[in-house]
Amino acid sequence: MKSGNLGYPRIGREREWKKALETYWAGRLEEEELHSELKAIRLRGLQTQKEKGIDVIPVGDFTYYDHVLDTAVMFGLIPERFGFTGGKPDLSVYFAMARGTREATACEMTKWFNTNYHYIVPELSDIEPRLTGNKPLDAYLEAKAELGIEGRPVLVGLYTFLKLSKGYAAEQLKSWIDRLLPLYGQVLHELEAAGAEWVQIDEPILSTTLDAEELQHVSYIYSRLSAAAPGIKLMLQTYFEAAEHYEAISALPVHGIGLDFVHDGGRNLRAISQHGFPGGKLLGAGLIDGRGIWRADLGSKLGTLTALTGIVAADHIIVQPSCSLLHVPVSAEQELALEPTLREALAFADEKLEELALLAKAGSSGPDAIRRELEAAEQSRSALQQSPSRNSKQVKERIAGLASQPSSRAESFEERRKAQRERWNLPLLPTTTIGSFPQTPEIRSARRKWRKGEWSDTQYDAFIKAEIKTWIGLQSELGLDVFVHGEFERNDMVEFFGEKLSGFAFTANGWVQSYGSRCVKPPVIYGDVELTEPMTVAETVYAQSLTDAPVKGMLTGPVTILNWSFVRDDKPREEVAYQIALALREEVEALEAAGIGMIQVDEPALREGLPLKREHWPAYLDWAVRAFRMSTSTVKPETQIHTHMCYSEFHDIIEAIDALDADVISIETSRSHGELIESFEKHTYEKGIGLGVYDIHSPRVPGSEEMTVMIDRALRVLSPDQFWINPDCGLKTRKAEETIAALRNMVHATKLAREKYAVKAQGI
Repeated sequence: MKSGNLGYPRIGREREWKKALETYWAGRLEEEELHSELKAIRLRGLQTQKEKGIDVIPVGDFTYYDHVLDTAVMFGLIPERFGFTGGKPDLSVYFAMARGTREATACEMTKWFNTNYHYIVPELSDIEPRLTGNKPLDAYLEAKAELGIEGRPVLVGLYTFLKLSKGYAAEQLKSWIDRLLPLYGQVLHELEAAGAEWVQIDEPILSTTLDAEELQHVSYIYSRLSAAAPGIKLMLQTYFEAAEHYEAISALPVHGIGLDFVHDGGRNLRAISQHGFPGGKLLGAGLIDGRGIWRADLGSKLGTLTALTGIVAADHIIVQPSCSLLHVPVSAEQELALEPTLREALAFADEKLEELALLAKAGSSGPDAIRRELEAAEQSRSALQQSPSRNSKQVKERIAGLASQPSSRAESFEERRKAQRERWNLPLLPTTTIGSFPQTPEIRSARRKWRKGEWSDTQYDAFIKAEIKTWIGLQSELGLDVFVHGEFERNDMVEFFGEKLSGFAFTANGWVQSYGSRCVKPPVIYGDVELTEPMTVAETVYAQSLTDAPVKGMLTGPVTILNWSFVRDDKPREEVAYQIALALREEVEALEAAGIGMIQVDEPALREGLPLKREHWPAYLDWAVRAFRMSTSTVKPETQIHTHMCYSEFHDIIEAIDALDADVISIETSRSHGELIESFEKHTYEKGIGLGVYDIHSPRVPGSEEMTVMIDRALRVLSPDQFWINPDCGLKTRKAEETIAALRNMVHATKLAREKYAVKAQGI
């Protein structure tokens, strides 16, 4: 029995990848130096996998930005606006697609299935695909020449790639399959000629809900690919959930099938037990959680492995993670500051590689071969489970009494809107921002000094107040209608709150990639969650004291805190969400009691938590919506509740968004070029709404004319009385000059729109 991996974190132990990219973008690193630094990171990752005893090592999963973008560029699917004229695309074109330029908007970015990783959405339209290079081949040859590793090249599957792309009508899907098949065939043929034995083809789309016609497309694709390079073996890899239509997928003409045995709800094992597994094919058994950070219950995993070996020969099983390890930090070795009981229960990517090797060893030689490791794993898990952090009597009582907790506001939206208009008297098309303002090097430096004890609390508080005062003045000067305090005291929109709630822990180096070079360090929810003291009141009240304009209180919602954290695995996620919601409710009430009458509870991660199978959507949306409403339902009617969502496909959950019952919602639409607006042509939405009029993840500053186009498009389907004007996300990653220039253009576009649409400003 062999061990295998599906993908390794790209960012390096110290985020060297991020630093190299950002130095290059800033013009302080030459292109050849960038290539050299990223190659070193890439080879270190491969060497680590080899040293950890992994038999089957993936190559080609490393990227300069995003693996889906790599696939689009490899096939020449580069939109005309980026000025690509042929040949091999250079880095300027590649990064322009990801980040935009002054002349061209970036490609859309959205969530990779139900994870917090963002991919660049390919745009197909009328582009004729062609092979501009063979990235998997380059990776295969490099690993072999540099490290003597016979790697398994990784390729995004054709059907997954097309289903995640945009720019074509549904009836054109078959045509696009036929246009891309020869190129995929050429990639495989060149790999075969170079001596590659196996290719890993990632098709996570096969774990979503598929109909009979889609299965026919998949069958057609793999019958063609298997014929294109008959000398190479195809490992068809599914992950994130149970494979839909197991019998049909297991019958495809491939040489191996990878299945997730962690997040499948037991369905994959039941399917194999009922229908068997095709003789002669390899089974990639996804036994180690590729998305969680907890040490595996090796005894339970061995039980699953034993069941599988009763059906599939041991030498036809590869023990692997449930998905790429892209979604977890690199190594837990540096987490020495954590409480020992917690630290011993963690397993990041490198530790998961060790677990894979252990399971493969036990699968070959029996459990006694790893008896000591089995006992250590069980002891670490048991110690954490028995710790006081997981046994709060107060939290247990509150969860037991959930049925008596209010989960809806007492007044209707119409009653609330009337009370809020009387209180605020805002102009038509109110302007605001989403919450954060630029986190400058000076701000980050001040935070570091404070955390290291070089600055006192008093010194740090004075610095934060000065930043708040500066940006309150700038918002007034720009002419915004509803202000924010700027969130200068916050490192991350989830980590900040986790630091002030019980049940959370924070790693020293637990970084994961979110999008591009943007890395986040998710909190670890390891115990029961409670509010111990107010979290945001002081800064918000100070900001409000500086202006007569309303200042929004800014909180991160319970579902986003849940979905953007590494969550304990001993309780249902629903229950943890309710624990967070009840803690946030106390903060909402504290803000209201302090005189803050607009409170924004952001839920950008609501959509990404959706199960991949539609049959499971209603249950998830029911408790996710309930958790949000539980945190916001006790305020007075004149208190205006806002929320914000970004960078996900929201078309399918418009009803759930409405059910949140927020008074005002802001949603990203600029990077998707306003496509979400079409949903409001089909679904009546009567509450306040701001559809972001410019993309904050690009350094370009759009003109007011460009924003006017977005405003006009939105107001074709939405009433001016309900429409707010705002950027599509927070501004923490932008420079101050970019932020000021863009907001000035936004306010100018708003003035033009008011002149155009105002019959009489009624206020919102």
